Amino acid sequence: MKTSFNDQLDITRRDLMKGGMGAASLAAVSAGAAVPAAVTAASVAVTANAAQAQQHAASATVTQPATGIVMSPDYARTVAQMAYVWGWPMVNMINRRAAITQAPEPGHLNGVLPAAPRGQIAMLNDYIEPSETFVTCPNQDVVYGLGFFALDEEPVVIQVPDFGDRFWVYALYDARTDQFGHLGKPYGSKPGFDLLAGPRWSGLKPDGTTDVLRCPTSLANAIPRVFQDDTPEDRKAIQEVINQVVAYPLKDFDGEMKTIEWAKVPDIPGPASSGEETKWVVPDKFFDQFGEVLDTVDPLPGEEALYGQFRLLLDAASKDPELKKVLVATAVETEDKVIQPFFQWKHNGRPAGNGWNRSTNNAQFGVDYFNRTGTAKSNMFDNRPNETQYFYTDHDGAGGELSGSGSYAITFPAGQEPPVNGFWSLTLYNDKHLFHANDLKRYSLGTKNKNLKRNSDGSLTLYAGAKSPGGDKENNWLPAPDGKFSLYIRAYWGKEAILDGSWQPPAIEVAQ
Repeated sequence: MKTSFNDQLDITRRDLMKGGMGAASLAAVSAGAAVPAAVTAASVAVTANAAQAQQHAASATVTQPATGIVMSPDYARTVAQMAYVWGWPMVNMINRRAAITQAPEPGHLNGVLPAAPRGQIAMLNDYIEPSETFVTCPNQDVVYGLGFFALDEEPVVIQVPDFGDRFWVYALYDARTDQFGHLGKPYGSKPGFDLLAGPRWSGLKPDGTTDVLRCPTSLANAIPRVFQDDTPEDRKAIQEVINQVVAYPLKDFDGEMKTIEWAKVPDIPGPASSGEETKWVVPDKFFDQFGEVLDTVDPLPGEEALYGQFRLLLDAASKDPELKKVLVATAVETEDKVIQPFFQWKHNGRPAGNGWNRSTNNAQFGVDYFNRTGTAKSNMFDNRPNETQYFYTDHDGAGGELSGSGSYAITFPAGQEPPVNGFWSLTLYNDKHLFHANDLKRYSLGTKNKNLKRNSDGSLTLYAGAKSPGGDKENNWLPAPDGKFSLYIRAYWGKEAILDGSWQPPAIEVAQ
């Protein structure tokens, strides 16, 4: 008797609560200590000079932490807190993969989220729905795809159709949530087939493929994003091209462009949403999964000492039940005191002017643990800065907290909308960083909209609040919940003023 996808997800969740990953997820990674792999500029934003490289090569001669020691609870607590902050995004990735790859075939989980077996992707056929809670801060400017891979065991071919003038980018993430490879309109990528491979795959580039894109970790995922404007005509026009956004294991590659009609793939039953993002990291069980991260994700240059301390911590706790309790208590406390504050935008990135913050080192974090973990908590799966820059705030220009009980105006002076080669948008999120369902089914405004009304001087004012501004202003209105909310600007393929920080978002004014 076959197990349903819903049952499998329930099993996975029980596994997480027990601290286990389940056979389906463990099959996707290799066990045992990893040999450090070469790290490219795509996976780490630092470059080792000759002295650092020599130091790295000689690391095998450095004395490593002694096992068999009696570790004091306070020392364990100190190391465990750093381990939790450092490892949080990677445990998050492991658990997302475990759930999504249980899909029996490419389809739409609960009808709203792409889900596919390991080695494949699924695509939506329209904007993502507001009931989606797999990841915070989704957007309704693009049609999304999603898939997870084990690239050492099973390299994957990903198809690139002819997108014409349409903006598109395939964000390819490693286990650290750094991007690898360059596929998209900003890179001038051509139609064809690209091979995604892991650091230890030793095969040759197959005939008929454009390039081999190496991921520095075996665990990887892909999130294609394809721009769609907010018209029925474009929803129809985009179908032919997105139906060719397909990925599959190398063994299935035959040089022919495969097609899947994404509007007709099955809906896959899944657990009901709680109204907030799925809890992908369970503090009580974090250290039961942490060893898998150390065993399957190679250290970046300079991280060897961290790995040594983390392994010593796990070794000591495995022999002392009371010390294990200290680790669990530290995880719970760190989740509350360190991880949760990242959900406030003032703790993310750096100030961007007029009460906004902006993303920093997004998707190329390297050893920037602050921004990597902050992003994983607040808005995981950003694009690289050159692909997308993000601006976000919970407050108006005077420092007041944004609330649906107020009415707000965001005015871009003439010629001062976000300067982009791709597109831009302003999105409104509720206090869970998810869409606020509303009768207009409107969650963002920007390039995609063809009916925005400009002011007489050419400026553009957008409105946010629970109450409509009325009349011809309503086309420019983002409906808000009654309680707290946040605003979020995306600038896709930004021009120099976006990249160098000279462009600033406008102050959010309390409307009269």
